[in-house]
Amino acid sequence: MGKGQGPLERVNRSAVTAKMVKKLFIKSYGCQMNVYDSGRMADVLAPLGYESVPAPEGADMVILNTCHIREKAAEKVYSELGRLRRLKDAKGDMVIAVAGCVAQAEGEEILTRAPTVDMVFGPQSYHRLPDMLKRLEGGAANVLDTDFPVEDKFDALPKVGGTGKGKGAPAAFLTVQEGCDKFCTFCVVPYTRGAEFSRPVAKIFAEAQALAAIGTREITLLGQNVNAYHGEGADGRPWGLAQLIVELAAIEGLDRIRYMTSHPRDMDDALIRAHGDVEKLMPYLHLPVQSGSDRVLNAMNRQHTADEYRAIIVRMRAVRPDLALSSDFIVGFPGETDEDFEDTLQLVRDIGYGQCFSFKYSPRPGTPGADMKDQVPEAVKTERLAQLQALLNQQAKAFDASMVGRELDVLFEKPGRHEGQIIGRSPYLQATHVVAPTSMIGKIGRVRIIKAKPNSLEGELVHSSVREVA
Repeated sequence: MGKGQGPLERVNRSAVTAKMVKKLFIKSYGCQMNVYDSGRMADVLAPLGYESVPAPEGADMVILNTCHIREKAAEKVYSELGRLRRLKDAKGDMVIAVAGCVAQAEGEEILTRAPTVDMVFGPQSYHRLPDMLKRLEGGAANVLDTDFPVEDKFDALPKVGGTGKGKGAPAAFLTVQEGCDKFCTFCVVPYTRGAEFSRPVAKIFAEAQALAAIGTREITLLGQNVNAYHGEGADGRPWGLAQLIVELAAIEGLDRIRYMTSHPRDMDDALIRAHGDVEKLMPYLHLPVQSGSDRVLNAMNRQHTADEYRAIIVRMRAVRPDLALSSDFIVGFPGETDEDFEDTLQLVRDIGYGQCFSFKYSPRPGTPGADMKDQVPEAVKTERLAQLQALLNQQAKAFDASMVGRELDVLFEKPGRHEGQIIGRSPYLQATHVVAPTSMIGKIGRVRIIKAKPNSLEGELVHSSVREVA
């Protein structure tokens, strides 16, 4: 049985009988929020008998959870769908779904260009997955669900951790805010994720408690614009991100808190103070600036200047001197001149980063930037990106080298590539490996850094400082 099957026959073998164990493969593209969403999709499908597998071969359902930020994102999805079509033809009863931001932006086109796809749904509707499967079982040729829900999707998701039995990952993501109201002229997020929405404090606290109960020691609070968080607090009033962090820091067993991604406009006084006051808040901040040129920042609708960004960093380092910084940069935005690019290089020199992400500008359909005049030639963008990345890589190497000889607390997460090796993350998110037993995974150990490698730190465990999992 292959392409000639009707939708009912295709799905019945794999998706109808909840008692039968079925294989689920989810591939996540792009941001950390997609990683979180993919995990929650697996939670939604678990009561229907689906268990996650590491590869699509032999899977009963494959979900591509897509990202629309980078150039040619959709084409990469179609290329992957071509490979999946061959797997589906061989197996005969595989359900293929496209989720996430590409699905939200190009839903109808996906179904037209890739008839092998059974379901297309956006990032705000994956909680309706069981209903989508029922529609397939009922004879629908395919299912498209890209409506923004009236209900809070988080209310419909299963509780994290269930009964609290079993083992959780040492570090986990926790979405607290979605959407964005900033409308940067290069960005599709307001169109694919919608307006800003903040989850209530009580629901976030309960999810964090559940994660801590199954052994999670570190959480990263996620949002497209996470420091614009304004969820309902215990007193019925909106709480900012700083107040939420203080609340979460009281959870027993939770040792580390991070957050991303932030906007400079929303780094308020309370959040800056929290970096000095809350010990569990890690000394690492990802604060995208995109450009060092005020003219380009204005064209991007970033709503801040380069000097305002510098002033934020000065204030943050005053309360947290050991703070390490990360950022995003776009080179070759329409109209960017050599002088504008030099302003970006100067900002990088002024700030000094631990690590960064940098990209050539790529027009995203439907955004104001795509229609701007003075698009920068590709060759110029390539040359500028190479210059910027050389400077950023120099700073990153210097930062890693500065760790040698220091002792850092490392949360161990998984076995390493070599026998007897385990890997964890430093407070600055650096991959750090030591020779130690796997029983250390899930624990925080004091590590003396002995070597800085191109993509990691090498250390040795200071055994007397190991902190046990609760």
